[in-house]
Amino acid sequence: MDAGADRTVSTCDAATALCAWGNAWLAGHVGLDEAADAVEKAAGPQIAGVSPDRPDASPTGFVLPGTGGDVPLRRALALLRAEGMTSLRLALPVAGDPLGLTGPALFNRAAIDAGCAVVAVLADRAVGLVPREDLRGSSYAGVRWEVSAASDGRPDVPSLPEADRDLTMAMREATEALVTVNDVVAVPREIADELMNLRSGGADEPPLAPGYPPRAQRTAARAVHLATVVRLARRMEARGLSAPQMRRRDEALRLLDRAVRRAVVSACGSVFDPVPDR
Repeated sequence: MDAGADRTVSTCDAATALCAWGNAWLAGHVGLDEAADAVEKAAGPQIAGVSPDRPDASPTGFVLPGTGGDVPLRRALALLRAEGMTSLRLALPVAGDPLGLTGPALFNRAAIDAGCAVVAVLADRAVGLVPREDLRGSSYAGVRWEVSAASDGRPDVPSLPEADRDLTMAMREATEALVTVNDVVAVPREIADELMNLRSGGADEPPLAPGYPPRAQRTAARAVHLATVVRLARRMEARGLSAPQMRRRDEALRLLDRAVRRAVVSACGSVFDPVPDR
C-alpha cells in the first residue's frame, strides 16, 4: 500500500480484499461465493492465470488439465483450496522494504513492481498471486492475478498489537510534523477531514471481513484513513518550507507509510490468531 503510487490503488485494494475475505472464507466465517463477490466489489471482475511472459513460473499442479489457462477468481480459489490452501498472506512491499515477501527473486520483483501481492499458503508449498490491471476495450476494467511459485518461508511481519502500537506512534509523529509546517503551507481540507475522522472514530464500514477480531477491524480502519493522509500530504506544495522542515515532513510520512503497510498486513492475517482480542 505505497500511498504515493496512485497506479497501485485498485490492484492493492484487490489484494487486501482477497486476503481479508479469502481468510474469512478459509476460517469458516463466510462462504466462497460471498468472499469472491466482496473481492470483485472492491476492484471489479477478476481472473487468474500464469503470466504469458513466464509460463515456466507456474506452480506445479495449480493450472489443472482442462482449465484452459485463465480462470475466474472463485474457481482459482476453489482450485487452491483443493490443493490444500490453509491461509492467504498479504504482501505490501516497496523498494528497500519487501514487506510480506520471502522469495524467490522472480516473484519478489513482480510483487515490488506491482506494490502488492498475495501468497497462498498450502501444506507443502506456496503460490504467489500478483495483481495487474486488466483493461479491455472502453468499458471493461478488472484485475488479472498472475500466478507463480512463491517461497513457503515465514515473512518478517509484526504481530497485530505491535503493528497497532507502531501505527499510533507514527501517526503522532506525522501529525506533529504536518502541524509544524502549517504556518507556512496550508494543510488541505481533505487531510484535515481524514484526521477528524480518526479522532471521532469514524463511521465507515469495517474494512475487513466478518470474523476478524475487533482490534484488527479498528487497526485496519485507522490504516485506511492514514494511507489517505500520506497520499494527500505528499502532494502538498513544498514552497516556503525550509530544507529541515521538508526532511522532517518527508521522513515522518515515510515512517507513517511503513507503519500503515505493516498494520494492514498484520490485520489481514489476524483472523487465525489463537489469542482472543482484548
